[in-house]
Amino acid sequence: MRTVSPGAPGLAVTAGDIVAARARIAGDVVRTPLLPASWAPGELWLKAESLQPVGAFKLRGAVNAIGRLRPGVRARGVVTHSSGNHGQAVAWAARAAGIPAVIVMPDGATAVKVEATRELGAEVVMAPAARRERVADTVRAERGMTLIPPYDHADVIAGQGTLALEVLEDLDDIDTLLVPVGGGGLISGVGIAVAALSPRTRVIGVEPELAADARASLARGHRVEWEARSTARTIADGTRTTVVGELNFPIMRATVDDIVTVREDEILAAVAALTRRSRLVVEPSGALGVAAHLADPARYGRAVAVLSGGNIDPAVLFRALAFPV
Repeated sequence: MRTVSPGAPGLAVTAGDIVAARARIAGDVVRTPLLPASWAPGELWLKAESLQPVGAFKLRGAVNAIGRLRPGVRARGVVTHSSGNHGQAVAWAARAAGIPAVIVMPDGATAVKVEATRELGAEVVMAPAARRERVADTVRAERGMTLIPPYDHADVIAGQGTLALEVLEDLDDIDTLLVPVGGGGLISGVGIAVAALSPRTRVIGVEPELAADARASLARGHRVEWEARSTARTIADGTRTTVVGELNFPIMRATVDDIVTVREDEILAAVAALTRRSRLVVEPSGALGVAAHLADPARYGRAVAVLSGGNIDPAVLFRALAFPV
């Protein structure tokens, strides 16, 4: 795709923003390892964002967004809505900054993510999935807090893109970066960085077949929204967003080469392979890139799969480990 230059007017984030974000978050965010998956066919490397302090790449964007707030604004605290990983990231970053945080989570959120968010000191407010954004906005208005959206925010996008800088420094001549897609924050940041620094490298998003709104959006040239009851079917709970963000979509059109989909059984098999063969516990959303590679390794050449998170429900891990590897 890449229909416009990554530096074209109208895009919310530049490569310079990502470089600046990297310096801003350096003291708080782990530079995660890039590990070879020698057991996989072809050549596959793993960017293990599951090893961040909150178990997900989301920490990058949360720390950057909070770090960009003016001191007086930051002191009043932050609020967000999240199914789990972004909420934990905002809670962690808020605690590190010494400010209050409120996390609005959907009623169906994974219990392990809800408890982890509370343990980080944030106030958790449960709400129906369809109302969580409105509830978060009410909290913002009533308490004077700043809203830190999960993906549709320039500072969040810039923070997420910092992982691509690390990948490109750690490995030469990458043919393909395989990136999980939910709301589009991660792939937007990665896309901007890769387009600027390694334009020969393809950026390919990966979605579950049961939550492929981003693929439909890029195919049709405009944002396509799926019903929440449709995206809720996938086990990859981090990709259950119903539509990509407004800021994210034009960046994706400019910098993403393709989006592929994977089946539920392929996702679970990838989780099992990562656990048994790489000794990495990865949640279904985080295993999407590996699932895509295992389904068609010849397509991607020298590939890096971003393991976006490792906060897996124990019952889901047990189910995945039933798959043969």
